[in-house]
Amino acid sequence: MKNTAIISPSKAPARLNVKKKQHFRKTWRLHLMLLPAVLAALVFKYAPMPGIMMAFENFKPWLGITGSEWVGWDNFRLIFTMHGSVQVIWNTLIISVLKIIFGLAVPVTFALLLNEIRHMGLKRSIQTFVYLPHFMSWVILGGILLDVLSLEGIVNRLFTALHLEPVMFLGDASWFRTTVIVSDLWKEFGFSAIVFLAALSGINPELYEASEIDGAGRWKQTVYITLPSLLPIMVVVFTLSLGNMLNANFDQIYNLINPLVLEKGDIIDTFVFRNFQDGQYSLAAAVGLFKSAVGFVLISAGYYCAYKWTNYRVF
Repeated sequence: MKNTAIISPSKAPARLNVKKKQHFRKTWRLHLMLLPAVLAALVFKYAPMPGIMMAFENFKPWLGITGSEWVGWDNFRLIFTMHGSVQVIWNTLIISVLKIIFGLAVPVTFALLLNEIRHMGLKRSIQTFVYLPHFMSWVILGGILLDVLSLEGIVNRLFTALHLEPVMFLGDASWFRTTVIVSDLWKEFGFSAIVFLAALSGINPELYEASEIDGAGRWKQTVYITLPSLLPIMVVVFTLSLGNMLNANFDQIYNLINPLVLEKGDIIDTFVFRNFQDGQYSLAAAVGLFKSAVGFVLISAGYYCAYKWTNYRVF
């Protein structure tokens, strides 16, 4: 019988430490590259966290955090009892949920369609064209939309030419949410599709070759090969987006909203900005803490569901 070497339990930690040191020698440059990002996170994300105490105080800048009066949950009670606060939260949820749903479905569909184009010149031209709006700020796009969607804009002129009634896209509360969601999709769907195009390029082509031998067409290949291969990255994107459930994009809404559509278009961030501009730091901090807590719960629940349903996990 051949003898096998048995590692003593006392020597196992020493060998493990040696392997760790060897691994660190090989990867120390990568750790050094991460150092600026880690320091930035510590300085700008974790160091200010004691400031959440302002949410439970009647904060006065000249008294500081430690010297301001402690009021407990009064700021949170005031937020939820203010006139219009419930409607604002409801508006934020509706806009955010619809943005998450369509913000996932549209880029995936676009990536699938773009992946079917075989002419590389045409494919790159389309990619460049749909990426461009992402790099424009909402200040610029807001001005463009105000001009294009006005009663004298090109869209309503087209409606008039087709003998249709003009629509006040940004002045009618019933149309405002649709306008916000569609304009956000137009701006972001091309850039959001990058991650799905990258996932498509990583699918083993032998799977398609084997399915062709079995007689599968492009539709069945999409249903039984492409979509299941995209499912893990779709789960990741959806899980991460849950953390922004109460962030309906302040930049966009602020540049498009007006008094005529406040009932359907006012969100938490614009509500806070409009009502808490007179130094009410405690109320603003309470709103921020509430949003962060809800986002943490949602992203934790989404991560748990992703692990249970698709076996996706980070650690």
